[in-house]
Amino acid sequence: MKRFSRKTGIVVDAIYREHEPGHGHPESPYRYDAVLKVLSPLIKKEEVQIIKPRAAREEEILYCHTREYVEVVKKDIASDVMCLSTGDTDICPRSYEVALFAVGGVICAVDAVMSGKVKNAFCAVRPPGHHATADRGMGFCIFNNVAIAARHAQKKHGIEKILIVDWDVHHGNGTQEIFYEDPSVFYFSIHQWPCYPGTGRAGERGSGEGKGTTLNCPFSPGTGGGEIIDAFNQSLLPAMRLFKPQMIFISAGFDGRIGDPIGNFVLTDDDFAELTRIVVNIANEYAEGRVISVLEGGYALDGLASAVFAHVEALISQ
Repeated sequence: MKRFSRKTGIVVDAIYREHEPGHGHPESPYRYDAVLKVLSPLIKKEEVQIIKPRAAREEEILYCHTREYVEVVKKDIASDVMCLSTGDTDICPRSYEVALFAVGGVICAVDAVMSGKVKNAFCAVRPPGHHATADRGMGFCIFNNVAIAARHAQKKHGIEKILIVDWDVHHGNGTQEIFYEDPSVFYFSIHQWPCYPGTGRAGERGSGEGKGTTLNCPFSPGTGGGEIIDAFNQSLLPAMRLFKPQMIFISAGFDGRIGDPIGNFVLTDDDFAELTRIVVNIANEYAEGRVISVLEGGYALDGLASAVFAHVEALISQ
């Protein structure tokens, strides 16, 4: 009989510092430093296990991205340009390798959870991913870390139903687009509206066989934890009683925290801890506790650090 760990896995690696979008860019290596600093005391806990990442293989990237787009990424980065030609993603000579390790780190977390080595995991990876569509990098994102790892869970581990919870202040247009016609992946997003990238209206519910497995809850600037928690309890929970996911991914953006320079929500650290508990409870009910959380946005360094700490503490304690 397989023995299951009660540990929380954490994906960290110095390579995530080496994607450098340029001086003054909000998605800077200092974000990784801030997260690592606050995770350091948690990493020493007996209930935590470090997960060493690997580079994703190209065939894994192709689970969700077109070959043409991958070639564009390679060419742009090799050409030493400052921005992907597909959109607003600044790059440096190391960006392709770091992006492969971002995807690979989340894949390693999936494998660790599925093998029973850890109960759940937090992936402190960068660059972020939820804006990357099948054929376009945008919004600081190169490859869609969560989407590719979700496909990996299905292809390698036979997971049939996956829930992706996206609480970044910006709508994860790339993740939604990739799974918009797929009934096996339920995408739930709370996000600021109007805001970049301009997608995520409540009427966007999926199409074809995927009709009804996209659920968007847009909120106006100034929204706080009470309204967001209500959306989880009143919209997400009833949907999951019908969908019954077997694994849950969190696109864990912390730019909805009060004081973030890009977002205008006023969520607190306690709010992020409560959202975490709600998701973990869903996972305990339907998915044997399998939750993989992946860092997305969050650009006020102190606020990002304290929100991540609250989030990971909640993962550990559940």
